[in-house]
Amino acid sequence: MTIELYCFGESGNAYKAALALELSGLDWKPVFVDFFAGETRQPGYRADLNALGEVPVLVDGDTVLSQSGVIQDYVSEKSGRFGGRDAAERREILRWVLWDNHKFSSMAGLTRFLMNFLPADKRPAEVIAFNQGRLRIAYGILDAHLDGRDWIVGDRLTNADLSCCGYLYYPELFGFDRAEWPRIDAWLSRISDQPGWKHPYDLMPGNPSDRA
Repeated sequence: MTIELYCFGESGNAYKAALALELSGLDWKPVFVDFFAGETRQPGYRADLNALGEVPVLVDGDTVLSQSGVIQDYVSEKSGRFGGRDAAERREILRWVLWDNHKFSSMAGLTRFLMNFLPADKRPAEVIAFNQGRLRIAYGILDAHLDGRDWIVGDRLTNADLSCCGYLYYPELFGFDRAEWPRIDAWLSRISDQPGWKHPYDLMPGNPSDRA
């Protein structure tokens, strides 16, 4: 049975799940969710897929999962990939996934949305500047952690990497410049060099040009 991932191309959180699925070798397909037309706010979507009104959502037979970290864990369970070599690595992966969701992707996703998907006259400059300041702290933490390392945890690609990279390949500006963070830049290149890697707009349906 083919796994379905409800997603759209602009979503970095959906990209985390889609990239895990694509690199895992599992049989899956994306199902487009028209977020900008309000699909996730519809009663049917919330009743049938995700009461939180979010993407991504994975459907595998009777299994319905939301939240990218949970989906990545499920992919690891089914494929045997990205979950760490032992219990210590699994805990360290979880630590970075939680950090990413709280300190990194949450700020990056919000800031990117405010700067690119709101009308110019509605963009809150002070909020954007505050978020960018917090993001610079997060970039510094990740860049320093990658000193002498190829991957965030252990000696191979894990869900920690797939989570933390979620927003960093997008072309829309939100204050991140790879050239400023050489270790992050090299790490992103290592991820994109993985066989089967795809850019978010190539991996999932939907991108800003579709709405232009």
